[in-house]
Amino acid sequence: MTIAERIAEARALLAKLGFDKKQTNVRSARVLLSLLAMTPESKWADAKSPALGMHAIAQWISDYYGFKYAENSRESLRRGTIHQFVAAGMLVHNEDDPARPTNSSLNNYKIVPEALEVIRAYGTPNFDDLLAAYLLSAPGLKAKYAAARDLARIPVTLPSGKEITLGGGGQNVLLKTMVEDFCAFFTTGGEVIYIGDADAKLGVFEESRLLELGVSVETHGKLPDLVVYMADKNWLVLMEAASSHGPVDAKRHAELKALFAGSTAGLVYVSCFPDRVTMRKFLSDLAWETEVWNAAEPTHLIHLNGSRFLGPYED
Repeated sequence: MTIAERIAEARALLAKLGFDKKQTNVRSARVLLSLLAMTPESKWADAKSPALGMHAIAQWISDYYGFKYAENSRESLRRGTIHQFVAAGMLVHNEDDPARPTNSSLNNYKIVPEALEVIRAYGTPNFDDLLAAYLLSAPGLKAKYAAARDLARIPVTLPSGKEITLGGGGQNVLLKTMVEDFCAFFTTGGEVIYIGDADAKLGVFEESRLLELGVSVETHGKLPDLVVYMADKNWLVLMEAASSHGPVDAKRHAELKALFAGSTAGLVYVSCFPDRVTMRKFLSDLAWETEVWNAAEPTHLIHLNGSRFLGPYED
């Protein structure tokens, strides 16, 4: 069978599985075939369900379907196809570790067993009956696989008493302690303006409140991991969760200073670490006139020089 014929089959299969025109294009067909470990010569009955990351998906497409996705274009695979497959319940995301953060290099996707059974019957007399049963069960399957990821989310209680959840794993474990411990000890009565979450599901972003304080941002990605406003002191406390990367070094200090240049509140910069061992990896990079906090010793701060302790500096 030629590459074109195999891709045409895959597109027809996606249509039968209920996907619309955008998700039955050539790109989606290539992605499906890679997730099934199928070459143009493979039989549908031999389809497999390996857990593949984006690099492996793109590599399979390059090796067997003669189309190479550049590194900077692979996001189109994720956003244009993978997300829709997951949303439909046909793929499970990180079955091996539902708590894995979405920005991890270990992220992977796998065809669920219920969909694989139908796909393996493609072209056989049993296909129509299996397909009908699968489509009826699809809403339940979607909920089933989403539940595992939701269970892995991290509950966080804001200083106001409001409860939210963050994506499981990664720096969000540290972020929880920043919200619940740092704020309790050092920003009592403070208002959480922003909490960054790679999952972008139930985080906090009080954009209108930032605007009232003279700060306008175009993208969440530029903001620090946690922003707290202390009205009694008129301070904005800008905190970075540096469990693996991203403390307030000289470069980040300059970026945050520029981003919050219009702020009517004084700016306080804090690098947060899980413990001293992690902190030591970044100690030589930390910017002067900033604060350092270790979650393992939540009642203490380390102050990097300057004329005041935990306060903004005037230019």
